[in-house]
Amino acid sequence: MPDLNILNGKKHIHFIGIGGSGMYPLAQILHSKGYFLTGSDNNETETLEAVRKMGIEVKPLGQRAENIEGADLIVHTAAIMADNPELIAAKLSGVPVLERSELLGIVTSWYKNAFCVAGTHGKTTTTSMLTQILFGSGLDISAFIGGKLPVINGSGRAGSSDIMTCEACEFVDTFLKLYPDVAVILNIDADHLDYFKTVDNIIKSFNKFCNNTTKAIIYNGDDENTVKAVSSVSGKEKITFGLSEKNDFYPLNIERINGMTTEFDLIHKGEKLVRLTVSVPGEHNILNALAAAAAAYYAGVKPSDIAENLKNFTGAGRRFEKIAEKNGITIVDDYAHHPAEIKVTLSAAVKMGYKRVIAVFQPFTFSRTAMLLNDFAEALSIADKVVLTEIMGSREKNTYHIYAKDLGEKIEGCYFIDNLRDGETEKEYHDRNFDEITDYLKENAREGDLIITLGCGDVYKIAKKLRDLI
Repeated sequence: MPDLNILNGKKHIHFIGIGGSGMYPLAQILHSKGYFLTGSDNNETETLEAVRKMGIEVKPLGQRAENIEGADLIVHTAAIMADNPELIAAKLSGVPVLERSELLGIVTSWYKNAFCVAGTHGKTTTTSMLTQILFGSGLDISAFIGGKLPVINGSGRAGSSDIMTCEACEFVDTFLKLYPDVAVILNIDADHLDYFKTVDNIIKSFNKFCNNTTKAIIYNGDDENTVKAVSSVSGKEKITFGLSEKNDFYPLNIERINGMTTEFDLIHKGEKLVRLTVSVPGEHNILNALAAAAAAYYAGVKPSDIAENLKNFTGAGRRFEKIAEKNGITIVDDYAHHPAEIKVTLSAAVKMGYKRVIAVFQPFTFSRTAMLLNDFAEALSIADKVVLTEIMGSREKNTYHIYAKDLGEKIEGCYFIDNLRDGETEKEYHDRNFDEITDYLKENAREGDLIITLGCGDVYKIAKKLRDLI
């Protein structure tokens, strides 16, 4: 664990990869605390532009040794490769260097009531729901979210209270660097197997996360793996939520109003607290709402305030986010990148009354694609039509020799682009890939279609390009 006092006396903090989804909210919090920040990134994104609008200097695109000049603390993302010239220079500079999750851990230690939301699926949505409820109820909270939340105008904020909401990611055990006071555990599923190897190892890590928690654990009492992770933990208050009535918090009288909206009675230990309206689709979002409501109730929020603010929640950025509705065609973008997430998202989509659901999926990391290939094929096949981009390798080299066509050949009627052409750079291939897919969608989309882009990379760009063309 890093030295909790490492920020003492620091004035200039430099972020390598400042446009990353995990770096941007930290930049928001530290900027608001008065630190002078600079940053760099390889790719131009909406997030990077948002960083500039905050008044933070972003170095010219690309990462170079000279970018770190003047910094007395340097932060980098886990996705930065060891041979990155800026990271190499940072480590040779003698200036303290932190990985992003270490800095986040330090930030969570500043708060007496850090609500850390963990789980294989649903972290961003649930953290966003909880943040919206607490903030909307008048609590001046701090927040760290993996997606943009309109009510706080970003993915992070620094408040004056002792409450923080924090998305806690299990990838390479980064959540074990946090200082949670209240842990919210949504579910535990097979993911990041390149690191964990087995589901049992994932359960062990969640058990450590729960043991690190100081006050309470709010967890899914219907999820077998989660129950295993929590069962041996002692000395904390344990609160369960789920669809079954054995839990402390559960729903009754579920009514689906339309494709996007669900209502239900929130029951706590047999007594109705309030009727909730959830304005994002799918059964999985009922569970997310239960988790957020249980955490807010623990924080002392009145049931009526929980209901009012949850009703106003219409999703975090890239979580079933409506991009456009033009000429009878609806375009939606979603962050789902694991087979279980894709399954629940597409299952909700096909129940919404559209004539066809067209899924445009960008696989993320070679290891996940290779290890869960058949699961991806099964989940994507829920859609009426599937379109694949090439795999976004991110932090990995393609030692698995896996390509989009290996997945596409397992899905009937799937449309995908061939591999790199001779002499073509990866960026040229990426751009051609997206252009050809956008043209294909424009030519084949029909009135009554729902087109949903899926993945945690930059597949959302296809949704926005298509919006401007149809």
